[in-house]
Amino acid sequence: MSSDPRHPLDPRARQLLRTLISRHIQDGGPVGSQTLARHAGLDVSAATIRNILSDLEDAGLLASPHTSAGRVPTAQGYRVFVDSLLQVKPLRAQEMERLRGELGGGGQQSLLGSASELVSAMTHFVGVVSVPRREQLAFRHIDFVALDGQRVMAIIIFADHEVQNRILQTRRSFEPAELERVANYLNQQFAGRPLGDIRAALVEELRNARDEMEALLSQTMELAEQALVPGDDDMLLAGQNRLIGVQDLSDLDRLRELFEAFARKREILQLLERTIRAPGVRIFIGEETGLAPLEGMSLVTAPYGAGGRTLGVLGVIGPTRMAYERVIPVVQATAAVLGAALQPEP
Repeated sequence: MSSDPRHPLDPRARQLLRTLISRHIQDGGPVGSQTLARHAGLDVSAATIRNILSDLEDAGLLASPHTSAGRVPTAQGYRVFVDSLLQVKPLRAQEMERLRGELGGGGQQSLLGSASELVSAMTHFVGVVSVPRREQLAFRHIDFVALDGQRVMAIIIFADHEVQNRILQTRRSFEPAELERVANYLNQQFAGRPLGDIRAALVEELRNARDEMEALLSQTMELAEQALVPGDDDMLLAGQNRLIGVQDLSDLDRLRELFEAFARKREILQLLERTIRAPGVRIFIGEETGLAPLEGMSLVTAPYGAGGRTLGVLGVIGPTRMAYERVIPVVQATAAVLGAALQPEP
């Protein structure tokens, strides 16, 4: 992590800022000069420490609450801390084993749900995972089963081995032989192609078709338009209730706004998608998220992928006063293990 050029700090200021933020994260309250004199490891006078703290406050990196002589970090202070002062260590071997054990198999949806639960449990904050867009994925096989009336069940096996059952409402009832013909056609012509490509190809073939082929394509279009659409489960959240009782989130109105944002999902998903092309860990602190409900919160994310493609983003949402040296390696390692678990079988 490089130093922030907007805030060039000499070694003493860097050490004091690092120590103050570390103590604040640990204890939760403002940190005074006497505490820093005991813990910063600097051979300087208390007056010198106060002068340095005053300079850091003037630079916008610290703030002084009215009720205390101590200081707390600002969002800018946290940014300098995570960019240039933080020392991150890899997860312990037993924690990596836990990740590999709990993300070692199962379908995609199960793995993603387990990943969001795991990062939540390991950090005690909210775990979030964006789900790969299905239109980018290919299907391996499809079958249709006639149900009662004008309903048909589509059974779809995707290239990542995820199996989905979807109930389709059709304009008329279909005979089993018709459903078999449509399934055979889709499997022969489109297996292995992304869902987003199939509808356009069907429209083009229908435009050029004649007689019997036109009837088959019309039936195929009616069923495929419903069966091969992306699902709406685009993001998984876990551990929202862990934020209840967090010292920095005692304001009920703020909590309500935050939970409403979790329920809507859309804004948080858009924030995750901003990081999907960026390699490595990304950290949004406070207002950097651009979302009012996340002011005073931080989002730590890392992309995950398989088969050489980035599929989505995994992250943790928690208060700005979080143990970044703990959260960052958890997010980084979980994204890597999740990607390995999602690798297609040869």
